[in-house]
Amino acid sequence: MAQRLSEGGPVRRFRAARAVQTTKEREGREMPATIVVGTQWGDEGKGRFVDLFSKEMSMVVRYQGGHNAGHTIVVDGESFALQLIPSGILYPHITPVIGNGVVVDPKVMLAEIAMLESRGVNCDKLRLSGNAHLIFPYHQLLDRMTERWLGRNKLGTTKRGIGPAYADKAARVGIRVQDLYDEKIFVEKLRIVLRETNAVLAKVYNQLPVDEDEIVEAYLGTYRDAIAPYVTDTVNLVHESLEAGEHVLFEGAQATFLDLDHGTYPYVTSSNPVAGGATVGSGIGPRHVDRVVGVGKAYLTRVGSGPFPTELFDDLGDRIVDIGHEYGVNTKRRRRPGWFDAVMMRHAVRLNSLSELAITKLDVLDSFDTIKVCVAYELDGERIERMPDNQSVIHKCTPIYEELPGWKTDVSASTEPHHLPANARSYIEFLAEQCGVPISLLGVGPSRDQYVQLAS
Repeated sequence: MAQRLSEGGPVRRFRAARAVQTTKEREGREMPATIVVGTQWGDEGKGRFVDLFSKEMSMVVRYQGGHNAGHTIVVDGESFALQLIPSGILYPHITPVIGNGVVVDPKVMLAEIAMLESRGVNCDKLRLSGNAHLIFPYHQLLDRMTERWLGRNKLGTTKRGIGPAYADKAARVGIRVQDLYDEKIFVEKLRIVLRETNAVLAKVYNQLPVDEDEIVEAYLGTYRDAIAPYVTDTVNLVHESLEAGEHVLFEGAQATFLDLDHGTYPYVTSSNPVAGGATVGSGIGPRHVDRVVGVGKAYLTRVGSGPFPTELFDDLGDRIVDIGHEYGVNTKRRRRPGWFDAVMMRHAVRLNSLSELAITKLDVLDSFDTIKVCVAYELDGERIERMPDNQSVIHKCTPIYEELPGWKTDVSASTEPHHLPANARSYIEFLAEQCGVPISLLGVGPSRDQYVQLAS
């Protein structure tokens, strides 16, 4: 049996040194990482607040998802619809980073760079992780075929190949950005994955096989050199920034209830948008994070299939869609509207360890006489105030509402809390009370400067 180390000598010296080091870390070094995460089913307007926070940041890191997550930023009346590139790209002082947790279609990335540069946005600082996985045409084909095969049970994906790319990653047959720069490895990996993929396409979906040579020509002949200036070791890049005391913002795509583990499975995305996903998808540890901002709409929307307890099927829902222009940035699909769900939000607060909330699109509710907030669910005659962990149960829940008076006033010009009508302030105070965290920011319009800072 091994002899236990003495409490004296080296053990004592180690503990003393570690205590000094820990004290220095706590007292002498800031933890300057901020995470911005969606708290509902996506489309909450995260991009505009990432853009706002970017003023004080040195780096913005996208940590998961792919080009299935569009976000729109309006600057001086000019709209920028981004899919893959981090929102901070619009600030010249920012280093935008596409982290290892993202799946990347190089064709889309290059098209987005070209669009931005044609409009005067310099993309030279953009950086792409060599560990990010690539999306290929066969991923998109599989996505379309799977959705068609599922029929009425389809998941409602964007058919951009995101899910199949993550599936290959999990199955350890994915191809990463770094593989582009070793031709032998790239071709070998491609041949392995196409052997199975083409068999599935032919035997299950009755599709022609994907041509290996066409992919090699596009990815090694065109994309490899074009994206080479952006490829780097982003883990070290991010840590160097943090160690220099610079502020880094981590941007999630999609949202909490589309999370692969914690969302309304199987109607979810194929990655982890929750705040914890930022550590895995960028290569930092949680000790660096000191602020987690959850972004949510003043009401709710959802795209695709899945349960939605507060969904509206009447004229009120149509009004929300029309006033809020609730159509997908990428897909143009009509979003499903509903009232704010505080039960969901309380769960999102827990899952993400939110320090605060930012509420968007308050102005969309300007014309409503009354506004409802779901404060609990009814299930089999009982009131429940926590999100059920059983998918079948969620489908059976009906919302219990509190009804609040509307403000019937245009809030879009508000820049200070006292500019807001009393009923609008009461609504926000009620949401904060129900959700259990302070609301620090309000979006009152689509433009970069249309927001109200609240005391948090």
